[in-house]
This record gives sequence, structure tokens and C-alpha cells, in this order.
Amino acid sequence: MKSNEIKKKFIAFFKEKKHQEMPASPLIPDTIDPSVLFTTAGMQQFKSWFSGEEKAKYPRVVTVQPCIRTSDIDEVGDKTHLTFFEMLGNFSFNDYFKKEAIEWAWEFLTDKKWLGIDKKRIYAAYFKGDKR
Repeated sequence: MKSNEIKKKFIAFFKEKKHQEMPASPLIPDTIDPSVLFTTAGMQQFKSWFSGEEKAKYPRVVTVQPCIRTSDIDEVGDKTHLTFFEMLGNFSFNDYFKKEAIEWAWEFLTDKKWLGIDKKRIYAAYFKGDKR
């Protein structure tokens, strides 16, 4: 499956879950976040919504956001470091939380209508916490 098909399926899946599709923000932020040189994360355009500075326009949003990260700029070109990617994001603004996000991620990954990945090939890990 090619990346364009995965992106289309991701958007379609979350639109079925009543998410509003929003366009990507610019790679070089304008008024969105003047504190950064580049857009570095899918949630960056919603910073004012998450902080409560601005009321969210929609309770659920889905995006495909191009991102650039430069923290590894000296290592670009080797086999383990990249600086440009697209982040697929589904966001909730006081509408749903972890339970639904996990259930929907599992559905998107494993349901034959979407990606259809064999459940036996997926492993989950979590951080249980510090012992401090």
C-alpha cells in the first residue's frame, strides 16, 4: 500500500468518526506559532486550542501535517535520521480521550476495511512509571 492511500484511508476513517478534516498548516509558521522556525508536529497548529487561549472551532479534527525537525540536522543523510515527514493526526478538544483513541487506532490498523494488519503482528508497549 502506498503512502497516499494510507493518508486517504486515515482521513476517511476519522471523518466516519465525525472528525472535521483541516488543511495542513505552513511548514514555516506565520501567525500560528512564532516561537518555532518550522512546523515540527501535527498538533502545533492547535496550540492555542489546547492551551485554552482560543476556543476550538471543532470538537474533533483530523489532519495530515508536513513537519520538519532540525534537532538531528548534523546527522541527516545517514540511515537512521530524517528531518521531513508527514504526521497523521486525530485530535479531540474536550470530546473523547484515551479509551476511544486507543479503540479507534486498533480498528484503523486491524480492520480489513482500513489497513487490515494482522493483530498477531502488532505489539503494544507502555511506560508504567518511574520508581522515584
